[in-house]
Amino acid sequence: MSVALIPNYSRNSLVIRSFFTFNALMFTSTSFFIGLRYIRAKRRNQFISFISGFSLLGMALGTLSLIVVLSVMNGFDREIKQRILSVVPHVFVDHASGLEDWQDLASNVGQQESIIASAPYISSYAMLSSQQSLQSAQIQGILPSQESEVSVIDQYMVQGKLAQLQSGEFGIVLGRLLAHFLRVDVGDKVLMTLPEVAITPAGLFPRIKRFKVVGIFEVGAQVDQSLAMIHIADAQKLLRYGDNVQGLRVKVDDIYHASQVTEALGPILGEDYNLKDWSQTQGSLFQAVQMEKRMVTVLLLIVIAVAALNIVTGLVLMVADKRGDIAVLRTLGMTTKQVMSIFMVQGSVIGIVGIAIGTLLGCILALFISDVITVVEQLLGVYIFDPNVYFISQIPSQLRISDVLLISGSGILMSLLATIYPAYCAATVEPAEVLRYE
Repeated sequence: MSVALIPNYSRNSLVIRSFFTFNALMFTSTSFFIGLRYIRAKRRNQFISFISGFSLLGMALGTLSLIVVLSVMNGFDREIKQRILSVVPHVFVDHASGLEDWQDLASNVGQQESIIASAPYISSYAMLSSQQSLQSAQIQGILPSQESEVSVIDQYMVQGKLAQLQSGEFGIVLGRLLAHFLRVDVGDKVLMTLPEVAITPAGLFPRIKRFKVVGIFEVGAQVDQSLAMIHIADAQKLLRYGDNVQGLRVKVDDIYHASQVTEALGPILGEDYNLKDWSQTQGSLFQAVQMEKRMVTVLLLIVIAVAALNIVTGLVLMVADKRGDIAVLRTLGMTTKQVMSIFMVQGSVIGIVGIAIGTLLGCILALFISDVITVVEQLLGVYIFDPNVYFISQIPSQLRISDVLLISGSGILMSLLATIYPAYCAATVEPAEVLRYE
């Protein structure tokens, strides 16, 4: 329809609406530029400038810290999963009275989908002692020829080989940190004290057996300081299993589907078997890491919230300083919403600029934190993570876009919320009261 065909009253209303729309856009853009002008202008009150700069710095530091800390915690979580789950069996199949014919059970289990391999084991806890030290350890009796199918420990042997565990020779393979704490090396002897007592005519005595260290492994995880392995035949004699084994260690093709595999095996094997997956044996460790990550996130978000409160303080002082300007703008036709927009723009820009700086620096530092720590260690001549004490020698980092978006979005939201009260105070300024004394 052409304009000529529109009735006069319709054309008049269209012109009026267009005028008010243009006027609103003009004042909106004016509010935006005035808000930016207040940020750039040299203020008479330097204290306001200091608070604004401090708010921007707080936003930047809080965002930077949160991105770096979450990236490091993501890196630790990744390293723990990769290292521990490469050693810890994905599924355990145990029997209350032990497995007499574990080969048939292994053949039956191996026919199921998603199961790669299985191996027999016997597990217990004992106290290991040397002439210099005493340490508790988890003892696992394994069959070396099949252990490589369910575990990667044989790939991480730093001394000796897993195949050197021979039946009847009572050899033992230790984690590197466990061997370090016991101060033993390959060829040394350790005493194993079991949590049982032997009844003799002379009385009750703890059961003790001497073992020879034939190998040392280093995975780079908690098992390095808690795991010791012996031949399964020696474990049968020592723990009085006879010809039985405790159960099977099962490896699946996808560790994150281990629970589904466990549920599928339950009805097949029957109620006499006890099935557990790694989420039940190691789940508390990963849950603790996730809980720690959430708590650190909340604590560091408080830092950003404090910086947002500084924005509130700075804007309140700015409103008090610009009461005359607000009164003049109101007399020129600005509405209360447009006046509010001025200070909302000012506070939001301070927060957004601080968050942008913090996000950029945080992402760069998170990507290169290992190199930065290496340079600091070389300059200071100290090790932040001593490889003789900790599982890792470098700080792992994994930057996730989802974390960056969450942190940036939360900071921007806090900045916007921080501007509401000062902007409302500016909107309630009465021009007549202010200009009366000008």
